[in-house]
Amino acid sequence: MAKSKVTTIETAVERVKDGQTVLIPGFVNVGVPETLIKAIIKNDVKDINVISNNTSVKGQGIGLLVHDGRIKHITCSHIGSNTETVEKVVAGELNVTFVPQGTLCERVRAGGAGIGGVLTPTGLGTPIAEGKPVINVDGKDYLLEKALRGDVALIHAWKADEMGNVVYHRTARNFNQVWATAADWVIVEAEEIVPVGSLDPDAIMTPGALVDAVVQAAVKAE
Repeated sequence: MAKSKVTTIETAVERVKDGQTVLIPGFVNVGVPETLIKAIIKNDVKDINVISNNTSVKGQGIGLLVHDGRIKHITCSHIGSNTETVEKVVAGELNVTFVPQGTLCERVRAGGAGIGGVLTPTGLGTPIAEGKPVINVDGKDYLLEKALRGDVALIHAWKADEMGNVVYHRTARNFNQVWATAADWVIVEAEEIVPVGSLDPDAIMTPGALVDAVVQAAVKAE
């Protein structure tokens, strides 16, 4: 049997470095890898570029990174739930690139699939389209949205086995499953770590082949 991927939080986050691009899933604060977020703050990681749907809420999840000034730039679809993020953007302390939610997910999916990008009509005729190629297909215009990838992905799972096979819990799956495909190093925090063979193969949502490290989550994601 292959070697277990279970390790300590400290060892897992050693791969997260200043200035890297970090994929962090979650919808508001559901399915957010808060244990790993706290660990990279403890490691004094800074100036990271985050790709996430949003920045959680003040004092929770990605909001902890915002509050601590760890993020240099974020690519996301929404920040309004976190007033502190809004304040930092207005003050020029945090750079943001807005991407429509569906487009954001598709760009990360493209990065995970190894393709260059996706064609979408979303954003045509708006500031979203500025500087982007427009491609006509069968008489209809589309924006070319380039693929997104990260150096590291921080993933929250309901259950993971020792080889990194993952099951998510209901809506906490949200962006976790796609984000786990699109990074060079994938760290999973799991609410429960189980022996290999404990998970129904048909229930596995992220295969262990995509996962590099598994750690015990300290808290249950909402």
